[in-house]
Amino acid sequence: MAHPSTHLTMKLRGYDLETMKITTADGAIVLADPEGNEAASWSFVGLMKHWNRKHNRAVYVPSIRRSMEDLYQYSYGNILRLGIGTDFLSFLSAMAQGFIYYDPGIKLVNASSEHPVMKKRSQFRIHSKHLSGLYRQFETVNVLNQ
Repeated sequence: MAHPSTHLTMKLRGYDLETMKITTADGAIVLADPEGNEAASWSFVGLMKHWNRKHNRAVYVPSIRRSMEDLYQYSYGNILRLGIGTDFLSFLSAMAQGFIYYDPGIKLVNASSEHPVMKKRSQFRIHSKHLSGLYRQFETVNVLNQ
């Protein structure tokens, strides 16, 4: 399904939805326009290295952010979610099911200077109710009940 304002569609190139396996060495997550031109892509090889290194043991902490004038206040919950043991195929499966989505972002550094710098900070996100599907072991822990 194409995004309503950009008309771009996210595709998994080189991933078989039925067998849930990678089928080509040059597989990638691709953003394509209606004519099939790639606007952006992320190789499976690069994502796999990052995913396995960063997410094999993960702690998810619920938080709420409140803005007051020019300040932000954060509040963190006591119910933690622990994920242990993941693999990149779990990530691709969740993406194929529509659980993971692309969240483009741009950060402007030194905005008020003569030479502001734009930095891309795009991320793939998942709703917390689907996190357990990414891990072999997933548990919820209340840190106040120790």
